[in-house]
Amino acid sequence: MSSSETETAPRSATELLQRLIRLNTVNPPGNERTANAFLAGLLEDAGFAVTLVGRTPERPNLVAELRADDPGAADAGPVLGLLSHVDTVLAAPEDWQHDPWSGALVDGEIWGRGAIDMKSQTAAEVWAALELARSGWRPARGTLKVFVVVDEETGGSEGAVWLCANRPDLARCDLLLNEGGGAPLSFRGRRHYGICTGEKGPLRFTLHASGTAAHAATPGLGDNALVRLAPLITRLAEAELPFDVDPAIVAMLDGLGLDAGDPAAAYAALRAEAPALSAAIEPMGRITFSPNIVSAGDKINVIPDRAELRVDCRVPPNLTTEQAQQRILDALAPLPDGVTVEWGMTVPGNHSPAEGPLFDALRGWLVEHAPEAGIVPTFLPGFTDSRTWRQAFPDCVAYGFFPHRNLELGEQAGRMHAKNERIDVEDLDFATRCFRDVTVEILG
Repeated sequence: MSSSETETAPRSATELLQRLIRLNTVNPPGNERTANAFLAGLLEDAGFAVTLVGRTPERPNLVAELRADDPGAADAGPVLGLLSHVDTVLAAPEDWQHDPWSGALVDGEIWGRGAIDMKSQTAAEVWAALELARSGWRPARGTLKVFVVVDEETGGSEGAVWLCANRPDLARCDLLLNEGGGAPLSFRGRRHYGICTGEKGPLRFTLHASGTAAHAATPGLGDNALVRLAPLITRLAEAELPFDVDPAIVAMLDGLGLDAGDPAAAYAALRAEAPALSAAIEPMGRITFSPNIVSAGDKINVIPDRAELRVDCRVPPNLTTEQAQQRILDALAPLPDGVTVEWGMTVPGNHSPAEGPLFDALRGWLVEHAPEAGIVPTFLPGFTDSRTWRQAFPDCVAYGFFPHRNLELGEQAGRMHAKNERIDVEDLDFATRCFRDVTVEILG
């Protein structure tokens, strides 16, 4: 930022988001320190107790706390956390209509890398907290914590994982709002808002094939290891594993007017009526495969005697790792001779109950501000930092929620990690009001 920008405090969530976008925090390497130091100054000036802490000084996580004035009320009440991350994925400026680090405001939309994932939520949560604190508000009970972490885009080892493991005193909270839900979806003429109550977990694996090398001019003298993998790629692509619907997914299907008692029929109806929507939400209910990387020989004239296929697999939270592995082996069977399975990164699926004070507060806010819409629990096919809080603090109820007024789920998902990422100013303001009002509802 220029010196004039650093001297002038942002006057709205829009200006705050523009400032954050102008800070290039592509991870790797991240370079999040400037962004978190800037936010720390704003929050500290508003009355928050602020801590910047991380594995290294160059990549600190921000924790800002605002407690009830009465120590007894502070200790007796809940701790509500507003969580976001400020690192982003890469952007290629030549592919964009506007510079991805410009924060340009064009026709009511803020452009730039992180506008959806997820500097917008950072701006909305921080601005909501600033508005409350500057007005003189303090929790009547409990504590408000604002978390802005680093390194989410590469797994969180410097961010959420480090913070929860090394500073649980700072990270601990009872209720948590993070990314992962809130973009509305339309089905059968009605809009529905999804509150993301859980996430699938990755169970990645590699198929290794061995054969016999030979000159490529005489293929009959060799045994091509790559060819051994070909039928397995097709088998994975065509596999249809059974549905394992969590109670939250049952509630979602019911909310959409589908027959949750027969998930296969429900999803078939969804595919027929709304194929794009089905593609987004059907993966919530069963194991999915994506065979993504194949490697074999490095010389065009040599039959490869080694080959491997790396597969990204995602598993719902109601299956154990052992159950999921058996489902995978069943889908691959029979394995050709010379092919073995190596299990890789495993993060169990995780979820929070779709009930309780935070769910009620979000539902109540939506009833007031979007009375025409339904409210359904959803799952995220991918994973976020919420999994780290759920694992570190088993009683923590964590939801993904950033409500949009205009942008719907399909288009929102298409802008994430893509060129021309941008967000509607009305959507940013809508989410900011939600975080402010729900904070007051929970903490008084």
